[in-house]
Amino acid sequence: MAAAQTEDSGSSKLRAFADEASRRIELAREPYDVSKLRKPPLRRFLSEFNYLLEPIKRARSEPDIKPAATPKRVMLIPGFGAHPWRMRYMAQQLERAGHRVKRWGMGYNFGPSPELFDKLERRLERVHAKKNEPIYLVGWSLGGIYARELAKRHPDKVAKVITLGSPFSGDPRNNNLWRIYPLVTGHSVSNPPIEADVHAKPPVETVALWSPKDGIIHASCARGQPEERDREVALRCSHMGFCYETDSIEAIAAELDGDPAGAGPA
Repeated sequence: MAAAQTEDSGSSKLRAFADEASRRIELAREPYDVSKLRKPPLRRFLSEFNYLLEPIKRARSEPDIKPAATPKRVMLIPGFGAHPWRMRYMAQQLERAGHRVKRWGMGYNFGPSPELFDKLERRLERVHAKKNEPIYLVGWSLGGIYARELAKRHPDKVAKVITLGSPFSGDPRNNNLWRIYPLVTGHSVSNPPIEADVHAKPPVETVALWSPKDGIIHASCARGQPEERDREVALRCSHMGFCYETDSIEAIAAELDGDPAGAGPA
């Protein structure tokens, strides 16, 4: 009897897994007029795999980081599918300038959920409570969307939002991962499981760092419209390079120090 019940339980779990996998595949296959999409070209997407050479690039060029005039408390939020260690080099460089850098505390970023966002809000509250100082949020890609929403919910706890190639503007399908996204998250890229107006500007200073060399997110989505952010800064890095390339880290350091460089026209 016990063996039969165990077998039935195993079969039920297998069916549930298959049903969920089928549901996610259907989400990834949702019909859409591809002629309306604006995505980085394939050659630029393939160039993103140069991140495998990151150690060599870092050895050849180290960011020119000056001591911060006023050290800030900074929280880094990783992009979709990334772990905080992908932003560790950036954290080390900002710490070298004197800033106090905190992780987001959630491990890999496998997409939004109400539970994850509740934990992230509590994390922000704890970091803020230690010194009672507003936090500077630096969010890479999807992490920048989280940072913007955190600032909307807790503007008293956030001093500034800096997004790195974050798709907060335009059609959420204007990127090269939009069909992979539902396979991982279990929801459509256009239907997140939390209430959020990603286009609305947070009520704190919001700066969008973007790059025309981005091979994952279309530049227009990461640059945004004037009403969606305060300023935009054009860089020359890849999407993966936002975390380690010299111009990106130097631009972030300048923004934290209140000395924006290379700001493009609004």
